[in-house]
Amino acid sequence: MFTNRMTATVPSINHLFEKTKAGETMALLVVFAILCLCCWASFYFILCIINGSRSYEWNCRLVTLVHGIVAVCITAYIGYVDGPWPFTHPGTKNTPLQISALVVSLGYFIFDMAWCVYFRTEGPVMLAHHTMSILGILLTLWLGESGIESCAVLFGSEVTNPLLQTRWFLKQTGRYETPLGNAVDVLFVLLFVVMRIFVGGTMLYCELISPRPRFFIKCGGVAMYALSWAFMVDIVRFAMRKSKSWHKQRVRKEMVEANGHDGKMD
Repeated sequence: MFTNRMTATVPSINHLFEKTKAGETMALLVVFAILCLCCWASFYFILCIINGSRSYEWNCRLVTLVHGIVAVCITAYIGYVDGPWPFTHPGTKNTPLQISALVVSLGYFIFDMAWCVYFRTEGPVMLAHHTMSILGILLTLWLGESGIESCAVLFGSEVTNPLLQTRWFLKQTGRYETPLGNAVDVLFVLLFVVMRIFVGGTMLYCELISPRPRFFIKCGGVAMYALSWAFMVDIVRFAMRKSKSWHKQRVRKEMVEANGHDGKMD
């Protein structure tokens, strides 16, 4: 009887140990996330001191640019070198490197979300993007799995970010209406369509047909992909306006070459 009691007690002790270990891990992740948030906020305030002549948005976008570059480099290494391949192994256990990348980005998204709400600079689509990014990362960290596809989504979301910020800086410095500005716009649109729509759609398909990812993770993937299409609508409108602008510039240039002046433009 004593042996039977001991056998029955061992699984309970192991279960309690696992719960305690999981609790300690989550506590460490919370501390790490708060530390990352403080680092991003400190970086922003340092930039505000150094670039006192610039606007708050200028410095915040510098932080965004740095995060975009860091996130793309880390998640690219995770997907292409460290593994596993997100298209074939969704729903697998999180690795330490995946957790680190997600926590660093979690700190940034919380900082940027607070900044956007305080200064009221972004619309509902961008706020929804940040909200879903924060919730998605929190869910992935809490479950302890699906880190590889979360990193893949983070890579696809941030790979166009440096171009977006470069476009804004070119506008602020009066260099947007140049060949460089046109090249940035074209590259941004092409990269967004390829990564967020085509590659993102493939990633979502692999996520949905795989039996490993949890139901909530799949719902999050659908929500993020739907948000990409919401951004895509704005990008199509922008591309149409840009195309008309280029057409008018080409017509004006042809008239100048033919007549020596702009002529009447209706």
